[in-house]
Amino acid sequence: MAKKKTQIPKYGTITLKGIQYYRTRITDADGKELSLYAATCEELYEKQLEARKQVEEIIFHRQHPTVAEYGEKWLLMQSAKVSASTLRGYTRDMTNYIIKPLGEMYMEEVTADDIRLALVPLSKKSEGLYNKVNMLLKCIFYTAERNQILEHNPCAGISGKGGKPTKKKEALTDQQVAVLLDTVKGLPPYLFIMLGLYSGLRREEILALQWDCVFLDEDTPYLSVRRAWRTEHNRPVISTVLKTPAAKRDIPIPKCLVDCLRETKENSISDYVIADSKGEPLAASQFQRVWQYVVVRSTKPRNYYKYVNGESIKYTVTPTLGMTQKNQPKIKYTLDFDVTPHQLRHTYITNLLYAGVDPKTVQYLAGHENSKTTMDIYAKVKYNKPEELFGVVNGAFHQPVAE
Repeated sequence: MAKKKTQIPKYGTITLKGIQYYRTRITDADGKELSLYAATCEELYEKQLEARKQVEEIIFHRQHPTVAEYGEKWLLMQSAKVSASTLRGYTRDMTNYIIKPLGEMYMEEVTADDIRLALVPLSKKSEGLYNKVNMLLKCIFYTAERNQILEHNPCAGISGKGGKPTKKKEALTDQQVAVLLDTVKGLPPYLFIMLGLYSGLRREEILALQWDCVFLDEDTPYLSVRRAWRTEHNRPVISTVLKTPAAKRDIPIPKCLVDCLRETKENSISDYVIADSKGEPLAASQFQRVWQYVVVRSTKPRNYYKYVNGESIKYTVTPTLGMTQKNQPKIKYTLDFDVTPHQLRHTYITNLLYAGVDPKTVQYLAGHENSKTTMDIYAKVKYNKPEELFGVVNGAFHQPVAE
């Protein structure tokens, strides 16, 4: 049977710059009219078919997006509300843990079992990462449901709990604080550690602190938190956008920190309290090198690799407390406990609560937006001392307490 000949429509013509073209119009995916031009009717007909096909595909994908497409759209919507660093974190985690296992599936095809299977590898990761990916999944699918892309949300019955619980860092004891300060005295991280222990600033607040926010000659010396530090491509960026509105605060500081800051200011060439040799704020890699002064003096086991006959062999070395490093005798192992930058802030908050400062005042000084964060620490500090609760418990049950 002979193939039916395609009926080419008759198109109108238009003359542009002395040349005659055939022209037609189509409606695009946004409802706007577009003009198509060609030298022949056959060529214009092919263009029209191709354009209609593209419009149909666009409309179909808008109505039936894949997980990857809708995930990218959701990230674009969030870009106006979250910081650049937060958005990069969302993008990285979505790419690795959502788009890789589910990206090619259409949103309406995804079932609760697909979600659970995607979360299986995360059960071996940290609790924080598991919760973050779980949050991203629910945000994407709940947004799609609100926009009527989905009739049923597969995340509705998914548990929010999973991952390996992270070991919570304890506050440093007074003895550990004394050992830490003695260890780093005269070294680059000393001022950072003093600020963390005695003002409770976050890392990004310390690294953005400038001398115009340090008031040492007032009757009550204090620091003003007005800026935050972050990095983009390892370059420091100082911003007036703080973590939360509650982070903007004025913090009275004790004499030991006043003396330390006064001594630093006399020798400073920078507007920043902590700066590099050129007076600029530290980059992320520079801060890591500064903190290495603490890490290399700890007795935490270290893993090393040696190549023997072309094969990489791992071996672990556990330094002995009080010994010196073999290749650098000036480095002495004096820290038999872990220290992190955030632990300094946690120690500050804990010490305030131990001293009897009311939780609302601590919430302000710490810059906590949510009082639950402060109260969780408060409960741990207050109710982790059985000797103090003994009388309270017996009094509640009208039991006499032996003198």
